[in-house]
Amino acid sequence: MPHLRPGKEPAHPVPGWPYSIVCALEPGRSSWTAPLDALRLAPGDDTATVTAGQLRELVERLITAGQWQSGDPDVLIIADAGYDAPRLAFLLRDLPVQVLARMRSDRVLRRAAPPRLPHTRGRPPRHGGEFVFGQPDTWGTPDTETVTDTRLYGTALARSWDRLHPKLTHRSSWAAADGTLPIVEGTVIRLDIDHLPSGATPKPVWLWWSGTDATEADADRLRQAYLRRFDIEHTFRLFKQTLGWTCPKIRTPEAADRWTWLILAAYTQLRLACPLAADRRRPWEKPSPPDRLTPARVRRDFRHIRPQTACPTQAPKPSRPGPGRPPGRKNTRPTPRYDVHTPRKTQPAQRRTKKSTTPRPRRTG
Repeated sequence: MPHLRPGKEPAHPVPGWPYSIVCALEPGRSSWTAPLDALRLAPGDDTATVTAGQLRELVERLITAGQWQSGDPDVLIIADAGYDAPRLAFLLRDLPVQVLARMRSDRVLRRAAPPRLPHTRGRPPRHGGEFVFGQPDTWGTPDTETVTDTRLYGTALARSWDRLHPKLTHRSSWAAADGTLPIVEGTVIRLDIDHLPSGATPKPVWLWWSGTDATEADADRLRQAYLRRFDIEHTFRLFKQTLGWTCPKIRTPEAADRWTWLILAAYTQLRLACPLAADRRRPWEKPSPPDRLTPARVRRDFRHIRPQTACPTQAPKPSRPGPGRPPGRKNTRPTPRYDVHTPRKTQPAQRRTKKSTTPRPRRTG
């Protein structure tokens, strides 16, 4: 649960335990989400591998419970640029899921290998030409292009290029892979808008979808689906600022797990109480329809709903605190310390002895 600690000096991050939280999103604009699972990342864990295992277990539970049946559309997994989308798609290739994630604007992908000409000697190429996000002359003609007028962003232009893949190497998450690395093809979508509601300068958004042969309808649907990912930011803000996810000074990872699940349970209670809540707005707030109440407004009225519900537990028994450590005696059991999560380094970095006079452009596959 890393967070920022404000003060007189510039805010600096406070170390904590990072969590991978899976939430179900609604099709339309909403500040509500449905948290489904939470998993703490241990020091040294690979984010893509742990997330893939978490998603696999969750999808299998949904299939077992009958929430997904044969013939239904694939489950769409939306992630930010901090996740390795091609690796997630490769690890979950045997499940009915599709991965849609944002990519950094300095990425370089490869096209499919060109057909081999007759009587050509040598090893056949596995990769085609480069597709550099920062160099428009390498893009070529897009396979699909859609223009949509939106209320908040003006004209939205979505272009897609089919069958692009990263050139994988035996490092980072693929360092332990044996043999020839796979080719994970997908569709790249670039989204351009006219303006932002805040007035800031808009930047293009690059998306990678694990499917291929995308149509114009697919590109437009994926564009709208990715915008729904920002609804989870409202959930995290409510966790931290309203429900107090990062307020207690937790000492053990097990206590952090219990507290995280208590926060998720409290949020689920608010979601279930939404049809029963009344709009108790501030004098300066606008009225909201009963079916569009935000989590914060439902929480305001929760104190009027709770007395009307049955309590499954008994009244707490009175007790008094223990005597504690006698005065003057030293503490012989110091508090254990736990490592802070850091990204796993598969290979030690080598220090350069001499700076190159002809630097090469960045190439990240």
